[in-house]
Amino acid sequence: MAQEPDPHDAVSVGPFTAVGPLRSALGCSRSRTALELPAEVLEVLQLPALDALADDRVRGAACLWCGERLTGESAVDLGRRRSPLTGSSSVSGMTWFPRACRACVADRAHRALFDHAPTCEPCVDHAAECELGRTLYRLIRGGYR
Repeated sequence: MAQEPDPHDAVSVGPFTAVGPLRSALGCSRSRTALELPAEVLEVLQLPALDALADDRVRGAACLWCGERLTGESAVDLGRRRSPLTGSSSVSGMTWFPRACRACVADRAHRALFDHAPTCEPCVDHAAECELGRTLYRLIRGGYR
């Protein structure tokens, strides 16, 4: 049976809860290894196609993007994902748990924010009103600390 996380160990950042390396990067002292990001954020981070990844990247032993070996402290857990149910692919419908290094998450978030912000009315008018923009900004800050 999975143990419920202690609510005092989590930090709410916009629509997600940060613990572990990102939590530490956000200025919190305790360390755990889970990160819950909304699907919208994962979509703009542009995770690579599952069938194009080496086994160590699929298992979360290496960063999705750069291939750097990950530890519990260096990894940003991007949550549970399920590959699309398409054709006869060997990875069709497979559940996987992508992880990445903080630098790559920050880099992807930075790119996504530059793509998103100019076309988002809340970002243009008052950036604090856009949950996606704020979440991407926090991911950027988390990777550069």
